[in-house]
Amino acid sequence: MSSAQCNKSAITLKGSSEIVCEYLDFGINSILFQRGIYPPESFKTAENYGLTILMSQDKEIKEFLSVTLSQLKDWLTQKVVNKVALIITNVASLEVMERWDFNIEYDGDQSQGDKQVSDKPLKQIRNEIRDVLKQVASSVAYLPLLDCLCSFDIQIYTKDDVNLPQEWAETEAANIKNAQCVKMRSFSTNIHKVNTMVTYKNED
Repeated sequence: MSSAQCNKSAITLKGSSEIVCEYLDFGINSILFQRGIYPPESFKTAENYGLTILMSQDKEIKEFLSVTLSQLKDWLTQKVVNKVALIITNVASLEVMERWDFNIEYDGDQSQGDKQVSDKPLKQIRNEIRDVLKQVASSVAYLPLLDCLCSFDIQIYTKDDVNLPQEWAETEAANIKNAQCVKMRSFSTNIHKVNTMVTYKNED
């Protein structure tokens, strides 16, 4: 009986991948809102992690994130992702203004392969995610104003031998001139660990 209860509360590799993708969905939407990439009226409030988070209602953005995160979930389950980057670019000059890096590490006993599980309480993980998202929301206090029309893209850094879907393309790393970095808190499911940081153009 106790064994069955233990297994029931365990987080699987697939479950951990879903937790990471949910964090990225809310995190990316929060950044798009906080950084004013799209009009505030195109966002709607959602409750998660004990926070009120603004989520885009734009059909194209929702579809783009859904397809991207669905593919990412598969790659996280295969443990072939090193980093996810949200790139914010000046539409007119194509200059990269800001890059949000979500660095992925793999925790726990890797020898278990796809049978790996974590017994870390979900409440603890969600509290850790909440603390990161609070930092993301407060970042507007020190990040420079984006006073130009901007667009965003997502880059996923994988191992070299990954087969890319047809609609995906290899791309160059998005580097920023006069870069300044701020590292935020991390969270871990004890299977995946995510370190979040923002790199922005220092105007000084």
